[in-house]
Parts: sequence; C-alpha cells; structure tokens
Amino acid sequence: MARIPLPRAIGALALPALALLSACATPEAQLRTGLMNAGLSKPMASCMARPMVDRLSMDQLLKLRSLSKVGDLDPRKTSYDQFMRRIRALQDVEILRVTASAALGCALG
Repeated sequence: MARIPLPRAIGALALPALALLSACATPEAQLRTGLMNAGLSKPMASCMARPMVDRLSMDQLLKLRSLSKVGDLDPRKTSYDQFMRRIRALQDVEILRVTASAALGCALG
C-alpha cells in the first residue's frame, strides 16, 4: 500500500468537505431565497423567514420550496395578493396562517 504524504492527504480530504459545507444552507437561508424567488423583496423575505422556520415543520418548509420553482419573479411587480395566492395553492392552512402572520408582523415593523 502506497503512503500518501500527510499534507497531500489532508488537502485531498479538505476539498470534498468544503464542497459539502458550501452545499449546506440553513433552512432559514433556503426559505429566504425561496421567498425572494417567489417575488418578495430581500428585506421582507429575510424578516419573514425567521419566524416561519421556527413555526413550520420540515415537511411544510419543503412544500414552500416549490414556490421557488415558479421562477424568479420581480419583487417590484409581485403583489401581496399574488404571493398569498401561491401560498393558498399549497393547500396547507398552517403554512397560510404562519405566512400571513409573518408578513403582517414584518409589514408593521
């Protein structure tokens, strides 16, 4: 069995580890990105993501991920009603309640 020099072995292990770490984003970051892709502004998406991640299950957060598959929507052209229509289409009352509550809390400051 050939011996690999220690610095080279560490480098060979570090690259895949770094790749895995960069692929891992927190649920809050993933939700924030999804909300922005669904048409919310970055400040609104950031504000809403925090309480939503705390109140929704992982299954519900995965349902919300489907919003980002709609395509990148322009926050200047997406109304609250259009966004909530997409949320209602998920057919989950808890997601609707938590999203509306987060939106209201963020809008009121």
